[in-house]
Amino acid sequence: MKRNVRAYAGVLRVTLAVIVVLVMGKVRTVSAQENQGSSQQAQERDQQDQKMRYRKVELLHVQGNVYMIAGAGANITVQVGNRFVIVVDAGVSQMSGEILEAIRSITDKHILFVIDTSADDDHTGGNENLSKAGWALPNASINPLENGAPTGLTLPSGASILSHINVLNRMSAPTGKASLAPSSRWPTDTYEGEDWRLYNGEEVYIYHAPNAHTDGDSYILFRRSGVVSTGDIFTLASYPVIRADQGGSLNGLIDALNTIIELLVPEENEEGGTYVIPGHGRICDRNDAVNYRDMVTIIRGQIDAMLDKGMTLDQVKAARPTLEFDGLYGVTNGPWTTDTFVEAVYQELSKNKARQQKVGGAK
Repeated sequence: MKRNVRAYAGVLRVTLAVIVVLVMGKVRTVSAQENQGSSQQAQERDQQDQKMRYRKVELLHVQGNVYMIAGAGANITVQVGNRFVIVVDAGVSQMSGEILEAIRSITDKHILFVIDTSADDDHTGGNENLSKAGWALPNASINPLENGAPTGLTLPSGASILSHINVLNRMSAPTGKASLAPSSRWPTDTYEGEDWRLYNGEEVYIYHAPNAHTDGDSYILFRRSGVVSTGDIFTLASYPVIRADQGGSLNGLIDALNTIIELLVPEENEEGGTYVIPGHGRICDRNDAVNYRDMVTIIRGQIDAMLDKGMTLDQVKAARPTLEFDGLYGVTNGPWTTDTFVEAVYQELSKNKARQQKVGGAK
């Protein structure tokens, strides 16, 4: 009897061990499946978050023949002329369908030009999609280039992607084994020098702002409508984004702002009149642009004075030279924060001072 009990006990132990092994194996399998499922769910959430970030575009009539599309990355300007449509900046690629739907809600005319104000992804991401949806049947009898515009531009099978030459150079420059952007997004037509002019029911002036946000910035004046589209030379979403690695500079940006302000004519009490479509944020007027220019100039002066006192970057940050403007432009997270802006200004002014001292010492 005792032997039988021992035998049963041994069998029971073996059976329990087998059950434990099977259960643990199943737990591991379930756990692995759950981890895989969690990873897939995380990816799906990220994709959904990206879609939600740009879930809706808003079309606003600015004045005259000009509209603004917001909510597709950077602000997009749409000018509807008597023959075709000009679009300034293309937003992000995943919103191209909504962008085109917004344009088609106001006109069925062909998109002939997509103008890139810089090489930034949120300005150029939709280039290919908007170009493909543009001019489909070239017509040699229609010549959009007038008033001294460069010759040699042929009407394309899609909308022409137009920018300053530096934008094409930037987007096509090799970075490792690939370019900054796929060739389907590159500008198809470029201009050099200070400006390029088009006519589409009104005079359209495309100006180059050297060494501002980048070295390839353009801003566009729609003269009869009384609207200026600035790209990221002027943006309400943060302090100015200065891409020094792409030829941008604070002094160049202030110079560009001063030139843009000269184009703006207020209607009454510095309000209304010529309207401004910034790279990000609401529609503005001359007063807004002047306040923005003054803000940047004041911060430059404050940091410059701190440099004269020999303060380090950490000391300058601790002194908070942007404090009085942080409520309007301060950003604490993301790719371009208030601290990033202060660092950029500090580094540029430091280099300028070192260069001046070197020149003075050489004399």
